Amino acid sequence: MNLCAGTATIDISPKSPMQLDGYPHVRRVATGTHDPLLASALYLQNGDEAVLLCALDLLMLNGDFARRLRQRAAAAINLPESHVFISCTHTHSAPVTARYLPFGDEAVLRALDPAFLAQIEAQTAQAAEQARAAAQPAELTWRTADARGVGGNRHDPNGPTDSEAGVLGVRSLAGAWLAVAVIYGMHPTVLHEDSTLVSSDFPHYTRLHIREQLGQDVAVLYHTAPCGNQSPRYFVNSQTFAEAERLGRKLGAAVVATLRAAPECAGTPLAGALCPVALYPRHLPAVSTAEKQLARYRAEHEELLVAGAKRPRVRTAEVAVFGAEGTVALVTAAGDGRLARLLADLQPFEVQALRIGEVCLVGLPGELFVEYSFAIKRRAALKTAVVAFVNGELQGYIVTPQAVAAGGYEAAGRLFEPEAGDRLVATALNLVERLAVGAG
Repeated sequence: MNLCAGTATIDISPKSPMQLDGYPHVRRVATGTHDPLLASALYLQNGDEAVLLCALDLLMLNGDFARRLRQRAAAAINLPESHVFISCTHTHSAPVTARYLPFGDEAVLRALDPAFLAQIEAQTAQAAEQARAAAQPAELTWRTADARGVGGNRHDPNGPTDSEAGVLGVRSLAGAWLAVAVIYGMHPTVLHEDSTLVSSDFPHYTRLHIREQLGQDVAVLYHTAPCGNQSPRYFVNSQTFAEAERLGRKLGAAVVATLRAAPECAGTPLAGALCPVALYPRHLPAVSTAEKQLARYRAEHEELLVAGAKRPRVRTAEVAVFGAEGTVALVTAAGDGRLARLLADLQPFEVQALRIGEVCLVGLPGELFVEYSFAIKRRAALKTAVVAFVNGELQGYIVTPQAVAAGGYEAAGRLFEPEAGDRLVATALNLVERLAVGAG
């Protein structure tokens, strides 16, 4: 069979000023658009099998809306849902698109706009249809780019980090690049809460660089890998667009270099699988315990400010306060029934996998520490790239036991214990095993 590929890129930017998401306790209504938010789609077909990849420049989606998005896109191009793979880039400069209890009682700041959600749903399906309609004979290659220096561990610059960026390149038979999918794990948080411009953050410049080098019509899909403990915190000189450009172009250059290094044509089997996984919320502490933790973290943050500590340490302490506030918010929501109602909407939690050639793309819900990505990549039956923010979020981070012991932002505000990460890994490995032997 011959592989065919089609692409589409659609501007999904808000049409009016909206509150930007990603940082708590701040009114941050967009004053303009620095770069458009995109829905980038890649349709691949080989005989009777086809898959769709789509990357959305959004922070995150709740599970119920993510499923609706997937269902509509799948119906639009007549594919099973297991073959439609949609993720969020996790930019912190896009409008609010999810209910998120750890940010507390911010109903005004975090109000969802039904019109914007309807726009996203319609335009994602439109991108799927356009990508399928544009399909032409093609070939693909899987490569790995060295992204060292772009970002790293946000608690310890020498701590665990994954500098490997997965790269899927698709070319026409005439040799023109049609699409590049990049899978890399770092928070798109060069821009902070003082920025009021809509932006995809550093991935914008990664896309820009790739298009400048490989062709302006190339569709660039940016998929964020597990990055719960990964960010540019220790790797930026400032929280500016100039720094976003420096890091984004550095990643783009690594991607272009690996694609130009005599790219081989990969095999082209296509398959998909989707499986629910049971995740159980942790036993939340008493309100008094949560409030004591919050008071301690606030005191530690204040001590660092008074001592004139360096910015990365101060920021780590500041977000630890956010995490402790998240625990208080979750405890409160559990007490009044809001947490149970939201969890009912978020389920089922799902793990997804696509086989594209001799590589699997694993999709996990939520925001996991990089160690869980390592666990999948090291043990999977096929070479695997792991993507986060697929099929919804998990109201907080999936951290490691070591992170729970150490405390801090992600561990303080978590809804699930590390055991949830182990369940997600086990389910992912089972799906890859199925696809490795040819079962969708």
